[in-house]
Formats: sequence, structure tokens, C-alpha cells
Amino acid sequence: MEASVAKLSPEDRARILNQSLAHFRNPSGADLIKRTERFNAFIQSRAEFGLWPYSRALERANGPLTAVSDISAAAREGINFAAQDYLGLSRHARVVEAGIEAMRQFGPHSAGSAVLLGNTKLSLELEEHVAELLGLEHVTLYPTGWAAGYGAIAAFVRPRDHVVMDYLCHACLQQGAASATPQIRHFIHNDAEDLKARLQSIRAKDARNGIMVITEGVFGMESDAPDLAAFQEACHAWGATLLVDVAHDLGAMGPGGGGMIAAQGLAGKIDLVMGSFAKTFASNGGFLASHSPAAKQFAKYYGSPHMFSNAVSPVQAAVATEAIRIVASDEGERLRARLFDNVNALRAGFASEGISALGTPSPVVLVPFGNDKLASLATRRIAESGVFVNLIEYPAVPVDHARLSMQVMASHEAAQIAEAVARILQARRFAEQDLQLWRASAP
Repeated sequence: MEASVAKLSPEDRARILNQSLAHFRNPSGADLIKRTERFNAFIQSRAEFGLWPYSRALERANGPLTAVSDISAAAREGINFAAQDYLGLSRHARVVEAGIEAMRQFGPHSAGSAVLLGNTKLSLELEEHVAELLGLEHVTLYPTGWAAGYGAIAAFVRPRDHVVMDYLCHACLQQGAASATPQIRHFIHNDAEDLKARLQSIRAKDARNGIMVITEGVFGMESDAPDLAAFQEACHAWGATLLVDVAHDLGAMGPGGGGMIAAQGLAGKIDLVMGSFAKTFASNGGFLASHSPAAKQFAKYYGSPHMFSNAVSPVQAAVATEAIRIVASDEGERLRARLFDNVNALRAGFASEGISALGTPSPVVLVPFGNDKLASLATRRIAESGVFVNLIEYPAVPVDHARLSMQVMASHEAAQIAEAVARILQARRFAEQDLQLWRASAP
């Protein structure tokens, strides 16, 4: 890094490190394609100096140790804290065999939209298992978790209705709300009192139209959770419907793998629950669950991603179903205990060096960096040291609120956790030196 910084011109330094994705969000110009070229030049400049940590690819199966190639096609082997496979089920023998058997029986393809002939007996079986896990009888499947979040809002909310949502909700929920109604209010993160005030304000003016309140079981960018009982109580008091996204916590947390909803004693008591199979359940796809058969039918025909996308494939359905069986078993309890041993060990490793991971223990351990430049330089150093992590910066979080997102697996070993902490801390120290050199050589 020292040599590359010393050789850079002031113009190169400004282009590579003084800009971020925030600078290219709103391009100008009449040619919609040509105006993207400045952003592509920015990516290529960053990549040339090893400072573009996105669009990586696994070179072999995901696991605690793996091999990853970056945008330059350079491959490295290392300790993997960048994959969302919280219980390590993607390599579980029963899960793999379930996928193989589904391929033998049905092939890889869903035959169309789930509204037409895209379902199989495997996808219907998956609906039943999701319903049992959540304590909610009626489940609609979607082709991705994103589609489930977007579709859950698009199905029920109309322009005259209101959405009241945590301002840190996932992008699929934000964009689903924006597509459904202009009447959107954001409440202070996890603040039930602020939510109540906004609901009261709406109902003082509008007693006729619907209100959807949206939050998450565990927020992936903060590793924290709301008081769901207070939220559901507020919704009942003001005639609103609560939607909770459980993508990060379902399966990996809570008694029986029921996520934060079960951990707070609310299994089967939330109005609408949506989530993804992409984190704990070793598959792709998403779902929406409720107690209402009418809501299920409405979500199928008016939640457009369900109707206008091909259904979850037979392989995806079989894999997710087998993963749920394991999640709900005694083995699942042991895996969750192992996962949280690892989560706590990782957080403690950073705490021993004076770095407090954000939020509370969850499968996502967030290591704060703040300064975007420091985080970018450190991420390069971390990758060179043979540790894979995810850099979280704008637009996922505000500018200069960067953090590392470390996805913990039950299958990580204690030695891997200790080694990753040591390498990341050393990389941070080197990155601080890099940043000082960068600033000292600035014009």
C-alpha cells in the first residue's frame, strides 16, 4: 500500500479515496447509459488498487474456510466471515441430499408462476413447514426474500393508505412502501413511543384507511431488535397492521428457531411475518405468513412478485424444508448454542482490544470503523491477510458510518475466530498508517 500511495498523483488520490457511492447516486445527462461511465471509471480505479471489495465470487463451496476471487479475478484462500449461512446448513449432508433428490425427481426448474403451474408438492410442503415454525397457518411463498418484502407491502397497501416504518428498514421494504403509497412516515429506530405518536397523529385525521407498520426482528445493519409486543399493542390500539421482517433471526435465534418473535414470547401473535430462506435455510426464496386465509389469497394475486415471477424451484424448496426440519430439532438447538458461543467469542475478542461491536449478540457482528476512507483501506488489508468480511458503507449506512459486517457460522472454530480478530486488528493499524500517509501526501 505504501508504494501505491506514494506513486499516486493528487488527482488519483482524490478520485479513488475522496469519492464514494454517494457521489454517483444521481447522475446527470440525457443519455441514460453514457452517464453511468463516470461510476464505472471510479470502480475500475478502486479495483486497480485493491479497494473495491464488492462483487466477489466463491471459488469453492462456502464454509468457514473457502477461496474467493475479487473483481480483478485474483483468488485468495482464507477464513470466511462474509457468508450468510448462520447454522452452517449449506453443507449439511441431509440438506445437500434433499437438493439432489429434488433434482432427480423434478429437475432444477419451476414450471412458471406459482399462480399458474410453478408450484410442486415440494413448495406446498415448504409452506406447511414455515407455518409450523412460525405458528401462523397461512403462508405465501415468493421467489426471493426481496420479493417477499416488496410484495407483502404492494399486496395490501393502496395509495390512500399509510405506511409507518422504522427508518432503518431494509431496502426491499422501503421500495415496496414507496411503490404502494405516497403516505409514508418513518419513526425513530426501535422507538415504540415515537411509533405511537405517529399512529395517533394519523388516526386523528384519517379513521377510514389502512395503516401498515413495518419493522424487523433483527436489523442487519445495527444488530438490534425492537420491543415487538409494544409495537403489536400499538397497532391494535390504533387500528394498524404490523409486518415484521425476520430474515436475519428466524432459524438462527429464539426457542425452536422461532427467531426474535419466539424469543419475546410472541410466536403466532404478530399480524404479518415475512422473511427469507437465504440466511439460515441454505436456499433462496421468501415467504409471508399470517393467520388469515384471505390474506394469503390476496398476497398471492396482488403481491406482484408472487404472480409475475417464476415460483421457488423444486431444489430451493426441498433444501429449505430440510433446513427447517433441522432448525426445529434438537440438533438445531445445539447448532444455535454453538453459533452464539462463536458470536460471543468474536464480540469478546474485539472488546478485549477496546472495540465494542454494535448492537446486541446476533449472527451479524458489526465492527465499527466510522470513517469511510479508513474502512476502505482496512478492508483491503483484511482481504490481503486472508480474512473475508463485508464492508458496509453508503448507501447501506450513512456516509462515514462504515462498519465491517461479520457473518458468524456455527461451524466456525475457536482458533479461526481468534485468528480473524488478530488479523483484522493488525489490518486496522496498518490502514491507519495508510490513511496518515494519504493525508500527508495530499495537495
